Amino acid sequence: MFVGKKALPRRTVLRGMGAAVALPFLDAMVPALTPMAKAAAMPRMRFGAIYFPNGAVMQEFTPKTTGEGFEFTPILKPLEPFKDSLAVLTNLTRSHPGSQVGDHAVSAAGFLTGVWPKRTEAEDVYAHTTIDQIVAEKIGQDTPLPSLEVATEDFTGYVGACSPGFSCAYMNTISWSAPNTPLPMETNPRAVFERLFGEAGTAAQRSARTRAAGSILDSITAETRGLEKGLDARDRARLGDYLDNVREIERRIQRAEAHSRESLTLDAPVGVPDAFQDHVALMFDLIAAAYQSDVTRVFTFMMSRELSQRTYPEIGVTEQHHSVSHHQNNREKMAQVVKINTYYVGMFSKFLEKLRNTPDGDGSLLDHSLIFYGAGMGDSNAHASDPLPVVATGGGIGRGHRHVQVATRTPVGNLWMAVAAKFGNPQESFGDSTGTVDGLF
Repeated sequence: MFVGKKALPRRTVLRGMGAAVALPFLDAMVPALTPMAKAAAMPRMRFGAIYFPNGAVMQEFTPKTTGEGFEFTPILKPLEPFKDSLAVLTNLTRSHPGSQVGDHAVSAAGFLTGVWPKRTEAEDVYAHTTIDQIVAEKIGQDTPLPSLEVATEDFTGYVGACSPGFSCAYMNTISWSAPNTPLPMETNPRAVFERLFGEAGTAAQRSARTRAAGSILDSITAETRGLEKGLDARDRARLGDYLDNVREIERRIQRAEAHSRESLTLDAPVGVPDAFQDHVALMFDLIAAAYQSDVTRVFTFMMSRELSQRTYPEIGVTEQHHSVSHHQNNREKMAQVVKINTYYVGMFSKFLEKLRNTPDGDGSLLDHSLIFYGAGMGDSNAHASDPLPVVATGGGIGRGHRHVQVATRTPVGNLWMAVAAKFGNPQESFGDSTGTVDGLF
């Protein structure tokens, strides 16, 4: 029997103006007569962690019943369309030595590390390697970016102590590559885009290059046409959809940059949209594109910073987020916090919809992901270390529509122990773990 099909390498890229645009997973990347489930190019499971700040109104977050088939609470209602790929976890706690309650710094620093960070206002910070980096050590070494760390607020001006006794470094990131190495989080969509698809540089260099050079995708048009000639109809459609998504991201970044130049907001990072929801959506779209092109399989996203003073007039909340989070059980203020919590979940749900609608091998990006959404603070009014609000989503959770209630005050490190094992990098311990979370996956 004659077989003429040649497999397209998984790491195929289209090269253009200072860019190397990776491709999504295509059928043409599977060798002829190779079952999809055994193909070397078969999509790998991906990992993500999304953090929201200033805690939550837990009684409006936590399902009232445990087990399968729970009823969605007001805050989690936007996630109901994804119930079959979702599990809510309750009774997890971050580290809390002795009677110390802690506050915003230890909330951010303790969520993915599973430890109480060293109390210091100087540069001698110390926490723990985060779970995203443990996972990236296993699944991120054969991708262009082992991991991607993004956020929406510029933290560069925050040094010294941002929380009593704790360095600002503990609130400026949720990702640590080593106990003494916090990773910077990129807030500028243009910088993220060019990290994924083109050359990086200073803000001034990026702005000048954008004005002079035009579209990155326009520069790879000829090579794209050549590639398409060797693809079948399904792959051509998949490639077209992917490049359309990249072009739309590029267009939105350029529009934001043009507005920044025209309004002379010199202090605003180039490429950052004015509206918070637009900024969040653009970051989520960039993450989805990075997943689709297999540029990275691991990301962390701090949707907003602890102690954030952001207001949300678009949903009728004009009091600053941190201020209103200390609601003192005032019903009106609690209702505002619920609005904020629900607003964040709604933005997250749109990201899940994007992943679910993006083909990936024999399924979707959502099918081939395990993504956690949560915070290092429970009841915002009390700065509570437990129970933490945590949701696991994606095909990686196994059975969906579950409310998993672990033992009271189970260290969050136990959860990360289970995640590390799932991704093939088991740990003897993780932070202040006392074991692992069984039966989740």
